[in-house]
Amino acid sequence: ADIKEMASASSVDMLTRDHIGSWDRVAKMRKPLIAVVAGYAFGGGCELAMICDMIFAASTAVFGQPEINLGVMPGAGGTQRLVRSVGKSLAMEMILNDRHLRADEALACGLVSRVFPEETYWEESLKLAGQIAGRAQLGLQLAKESVNKAYEMTLAEGLVFERRNFYFLFSTEDQKEGMNAFVNKRKPDWKGK
Repeated sequence: ADIKEMASASSVDMLTRDHIGSWDRVAKMRKPLIAVVAGYAFGGGCELAMICDMIFAASTAVFGQPEINLGVMPGAGGTQRLVRSVGKSLAMEMILNDRHLRADEALACGLVSRVFPEETYWEESLKLAGQIAGRAQLGLQLAKESVNKAYEMTLAEGLVFERRNFYFLFSTEDQKEGMNAFVNKRKPDWKGK
């Protein structure tokens, strides 16, 4: 975010520009999204990382929501996604008192899923991303959709949603290929069908 540009903006300016609203397209992507963070991910950078499905971090990464120091608050999902990741108490401290989380702390509280040494974080992240990309695409998409629904539904509703996605996958060529490959002790050849 360009703080100099926003400094003189009115609420109407911010509403009509709505550059944060376009971020919803990122959150709605069907493919798994991985944020790879090295250095500072503050404010919008932290919020953008939280839109992703997983966050991999270099050991030097630091996360924070310092908007309170500017007289505002997070506006691109920070108050909503951070609570779901780290819990209410820690989110409150980060948002209300500009507490920063180092990579190891972010891992311990569930904000990130992996922390790698500074020297190898990019290669390690690409390796894991490649492993994920090598899975059955339809399974990945429906699994991602099901996990995300866990934040929007009751447990009973989420279980029904998950089960329907699971049953649907039995109509795909990839399910037949995956189970046949398992039975025959070979690597599957995914088709995305």
